Amino acid sequence: MTEALPTTEGDRAHGPHGIAGGAVDERGEPVPDLRRIGIDPDFWYPLALSRAVRRGRTFAAVFAGERIVLYRGHSGEVHALEDRCAHRQVPLSMGVVEGDTLRCCYHAWAYRGNGRISQIPYLPKGCERPPRGVRSYPVREAYGLVFVFPGDPEKAESAPFPVLPEFGAATHRTMTFSRTVNCHYSFMHENLLDMNHQFLHRSVLGRIQPELLGYESGPNFVEARYLFVPAGGRKDRGAGFLSAEGLGGAQTPDEITIRTQYPYQTLQDVPDGARLPAFSLWAAYVPEDAEQRVNHAYGLLMIQKPPVPGVLQLAWPLIRRFTERVFAQDRMAVEAEQRAWDEQGQDWNHEVFPLILDLREVLRANGVPLDVS
Repeated sequence: MTEALPTTEGDRAHGPHGIAGGAVDERGEPVPDLRRIGIDPDFWYPLALSRAVRRGRTFAAVFAGERIVLYRGHSGEVHALEDRCAHRQVPLSMGVVEGDTLRCCYHAWAYRGNGRISQIPYLPKGCERPPRGVRSYPVREAYGLVFVFPGDPEKAESAPFPVLPEFGAATHRTMTFSRTVNCHYSFMHENLLDMNHQFLHRSVLGRIQPELLGYESGPNFVEARYLFVPAGGRKDRGAGFLSAEGLGGAQTPDEITIRTQYPYQTLQDVPDGARLPAFSLWAAYVPEDAEQRVNHAYGLLMIQKPPVPGVLQLAWPLIRRFTERVFAQDRMAVEAEQRAWDEQGQDWNHEVFPLILDLREVLRANGVPLDVS
């Protein structure tokens, strides 16, 4: 006789719309599969590094299957347009930048930064232009990134924008990350917030024992505080600096705060009495495909300069290599999770950590159901 296992979030079969048939919430309602929840487009998302959008050139970007062309005109301002010509739907990213307009490579239709048609070279006199051009998107450039607002443009001005005072501060230096990861964006939030996976990094960091000091959650956030100490009470290799995930300072254990403030995520080490963090990670995970099983991870790691001049600059290549190795291990794990979801057609993991269960509720409640039919 087989012993029945207790029902968890993974113990369920999905219906036609990705509803978890076997699991219910406290009200008895079916729990939607988080991996079928799309990210809310009504936020500012980085779609490119500023240096990648060169003056007089186009840059093909994408948000959740929506193709967007970025171009930097002669004035230096970046514009974002729907990446298809209103005429024959050829990608405008194949076009030519002329001054502050973008001309399609096919029939030379020209567009202003607001998406309106400025010229159709062969249009006969007396003929009217089409009533509309292409969609334009609000754009903001900050922190070395090009942010685009892919949702309702009327909400762009009031939507929260990341505030990072340590970026550009004379006391800090910033390392920028830009990587494609083959998984649903929610796996990324779970990976960073759940520090119980440090065993994964034992080859880089040695043995570290994370201790959850406490956490709180609200309608659109989850924030956790961890204490990191070497396993066995001794300092192991790598345990002195976990800059990408939360252990900083080689002398004493560090208290790290990790927060998902939808849709962004931060990790900070703020010493007592300090105005700015000793180091701070800001991250955004931008879905690329319509099914949102691939995301582009943008990260800004801001590290305080030590008292001795030049030390951080000398250590910079080592810090970069260190963080890349940690990130590579995390990417391996979350991409394996996505492959399991793809193979099984649903989420069968048995999550037991209350912190992550609360995080999933925040991501569900603030996301939007995917419609990929």
